[in-house]
Amino acid sequence: MRRHICVLAAIGVMSVGARPAEAADAQAGQGTFESFCAACHSVARPAQTLQGPSLAGIVGRRAAALPGFSYSAAMKASGVVWTPANLDTYLANPKARVPGTLMTFRGVSDPIARANLVAYLAQQK
Repeated sequence: MRRHICVLAAIGVMSVGARPAEAADAQAGQGTFESFCAACHSVARPAQTLQGPSLAGIVGRRAAALPGFSYSAAMKASGVVWTPANLDTYLANPKARVPGTLMTFRGVSDPIARANLVAYLAQQK
C-alpha cells in the first residue's frame, strides 16, 4: 500500500485512488454526467437552463455568472471560478464547498468518477 501511495504522489494525483486530469476518461465522464447531473443540468449549445444552470462552458467560468439563472446567495458570494480542481472539490461535496448552495445533490464520492466527470465537463465548450 505504501508503494502505491508513493507512486500516486509522484505522478501528481490529488488524492489516493484519483487519477491525474490528463488520464481521466471524458467518455466515462459522460456516463457519470448522464447518471448524476443530466436530470437538472444541460451541456447543450446554445445554453439551456433546466432546474440547474447550463454546464456548457463551465470550466473557467465564475460561479453564478450565467445570465438568466437565479443562483443562491451563497453561490453568488462564493467567489469560485470553476477550475478543474474547484469542480472536483465541489462535486465531492457541494454543501461543504459552498455552504448554503441550493443544489441538493450529495456529491460524487468516487474520485475516479469525479475526475472523469470533470474531464467531460471540460470538453463542453
